[in-house]
Amino acid sequence: MQKAITYVGLDVHKDSIVVSLAEAGLRGRLREVREYGKVLNTPAALKAMATKLAAGGNELRFCYEAGPCGYGVQRQLSAMGHHCAVVAPSLVPRKPGERIKTDRRDAVKLAKLHRAGELTPVWVPDPAHEAMRDLVRARLAAVRNIREARQQLSGFLLRNGYHYHRHPWTLMHRRWMADLKFDQPLHYIVLQDCIAAVEASEQRRDRLEAGIIAALPEWSLAPLVETLQALRGIALVSATTLVAELGDIARFSNPRQLMAYLGLVPSEHSSGRSRRQGGITKAGNAAARRMLIEAAWSYRFPARISRQQLLQQERLPKPIRDIAWKAQERLCRRHR
Repeated sequence: MQKAITYVGLDVHKDSIVVSLAEAGLRGRLREVREYGKVLNTPAALKAMATKLAAGGNELRFCYEAGPCGYGVQRQLSAMGHHCAVVAPSLVPRKPGERIKTDRRDAVKLAKLHRAGELTPVWVPDPAHEAMRDLVRARLAAVRNIREARQQLSGFLLRNGYHYHRHPWTLMHRRWMADLKFDQPLHYIVLQDCIAAVEASEQRRDRLEAGIIAALPEWSLAPLVETLQALRGIALVSATTLVAELGDIARFSNPRQLMAYLGLVPSEHSSGRSRRQGGITKAGNAAARRMLIEAAWSYRFPARISRQQLLQQERLPKPIRDIAWKAQERLCRRHR
């Protein structure tokens, strides 16, 4: 016997969840969206709410927007046997004239759109994949901290008339900073504090990279990380970042979908006979897009296999090596 479906919109926050219901009766009859109310964002309260709704006999299909609360709600509801979609907030349809936003309205809108099939779900990683992604993102945050600390140190030195004209942040550069002289004694305190901030950020980055290397052999996607390193411009950290951020690449039916997800396709505003294309859309995952853009710079040189690439490719099957070389030849030719 066919069950009626109840679409449940959840507006998830740190302490509470606002719930709305949109029922789709049998034979396609739609019913008015109604509010269920607010529940605590705890496993016990969520279980009680889902159990109460399921007691009516309808099939439940939950949805909520991806956000800072993560995937805990989705995993708990899925473990209870219910379908729960985590949707992309940037792709939720919005009316141009909307000027009022409340938790209740958001939950009602999600329930309506979910019933209409207008929502775009995101891929939900398993706990192990999410842990690796958190580790990769912590490293990216450490790299940003290094850049900010170095900029602060360089700005301080420039304000006091010092500018290093050779390659910065080498051992020679650090020795040069250690020999600097200032008229004000307090400037020595500032200098040492800025240097300590740079060194602390660098040590944090190194620790996180060591953690990535240590955790990689136990990761289910480690073979894919090793395979990607056959490509020019992609080393262990960048390959791990790409795989951790992209997740299951098989969900993309063709390369165009993958590039659109990464925001590496041209923007377009066309109407009638007029066709205007602009820069890349920059939609989707910024970390993965940045890694690919940085890797693309290596293809401005003629195609060749470096010693490091040769050592990496020794462990890979010949078909993979052939594909990597074919890709390098094509990309180097197109770049030139």
